[in-house]
Amino acid sequence: MINLRKIFNFIGFMLILNGIFMLPGVLFSLYYGDNDVWVLTGSGIGTSLLGFLIYWFTRGGTTEIKKRDGYIVVSLGWIVMSLFGAIPFVIHGSIPSYTDAFFETMSGFTTTGASILNNIEELPHGLLFWRSVTQWIGGMGMIVLSLAILPVLGIGGMQLFVAEVPGPTKDKIHPRIRETAKRLWGIYVIFTVIETGLLMLGGMNLFDAVCHSFTTMATGGFSTRQDSVAFYDSAFIDYVIILFMFLAGVNFSLHYHYLHRNWDAVLKNDEFKFYFRVTLFFAIVVAIPLIINQYAGVEKSFRDSLFQVVSIITTTGYVTADYEAWGSFFGVLFFLLLFVGGCAGSTGGGIKIVRHFLLIKNSILELRRLVHPRAVIPVRFNKSSVPQEIIYNILAFFLFYVIIFVFGTLVMSLIGLDFKSAMGSVATSLGNVGPAIGSVGPVSNFAHIPDFGKWFLSFLMLLGRLELFTILILFSPSFWKR
Repeated sequence: MINLRKIFNFIGFMLILNGIFMLPGVLFSLYYGDNDVWVLTGSGIGTSLLGFLIYWFTRGGTTEIKKRDGYIVVSLGWIVMSLFGAIPFVIHGSIPSYTDAFFETMSGFTTTGASILNNIEELPHGLLFWRSVTQWIGGMGMIVLSLAILPVLGIGGMQLFVAEVPGPTKDKIHPRIRETAKRLWGIYVIFTVIETGLLMLGGMNLFDAVCHSFTTMATGGFSTRQDSVAFYDSAFIDYVIILFMFLAGVNFSLHYHYLHRNWDAVLKNDEFKFYFRVTLFFAIVVAIPLIINQYAGVEKSFRDSLFQVVSIITTTGYVTADYEAWGSFFGVLFFLLLFVGGCAGSTGGGIKIVRHFLLIKNSILELRRLVHPRAVIPVRFNKSSVPQEIIYNILAFFLFYVIIFVFGTLVMSLIGLDFKSAMGSVATSLGNVGPAIGSVGPVSNFAHIPDFGKWFLSFLMLLGRLELFTILILFSPSFWKR
């Protein structure tokens, strides 16, 4: 039996938090004398008040959250947050179309970074801050935040944690899920503060530094500038953001081990080593042709290549250059990188490095099994044997991912996009990246997409952020059977 009372109780609390997070932007609006003070104030208070009423009238009853309840809470919670998070943009009039506002907000919460804005600098500072906050919340996850700060719900937190942080590995850095959530958010906040200080040291003002730190650590890529990070034209700022994009793409449990001086847990981790090597390899592959073709000096060529590779692999989506202008080879290469993703347990989206690692390893071992059919040759990860059901799960994930990508490309082609842009828009939405290829490339946006396409891509963003199964399982008839 689905526990509707507890589901709506939790949704109510999420709305309370959603409204509260709208309010800090008022401080920037007052400081800069913008006209969105009452919009943010009214939206924040109204959202929190509605959330409180839902929370209050659904309190009591059994506190148990089962696995099915967890999937519903997470799926419905992210949709509801986006529906209400879009309201300030519509009321203010900076994004008058609710479809566009929902697309922008869903892109924020899912840390996709795809935007419909043609002149970001025209938005008042309060709304720009709220836009960045949506990514910061979505990076670590509203459910994880709720578990960290709300013990009074007395719910089965593990079911919610599993539904929001899916994947082949689920590292708990503490036996109690609430303590795990608190530690993850603590590390997240510490890195955000450090990056903010470094960006200010590089010449950014406080507002821009905070917003870019929020969206870097979330691997979201929303910038306060239309030209993204390229606006600042600063090597120091580029390298700071490269570093923190890379760190945000690392499993946060490894950061916990590193901060506690457990070096071996980091340096001997198979996924981290593969992630580092893949990033460095593609950065060099991109840099060499740029240097040979005298795109810029050696340092600038390597910096731009490293920035774009890290940005795409971690699914952050910042840009310092138009990689499509470099030539068709680079367009194809960066399109392929849309399917990589960060580490499991990171704020990065995409397929995830660990799935690629295990799939490649299993494929290589399959050749050995063909030669030695009676031999038992398990796939090993961090010196431990990987259960066969994990391998089956990964194979199923890849199959679903490809099917959804192909189907999505057909849908976007049907509504009028050219083949290149259709593939790019679906790949970047499903991978939560942001920029892609074609008419949705690094110097373009999604404003020209028809309304139906925006709703469809918004669904793909949510599907990708929750790694397919959390959403797809809701469409299974067996899920709703008693």
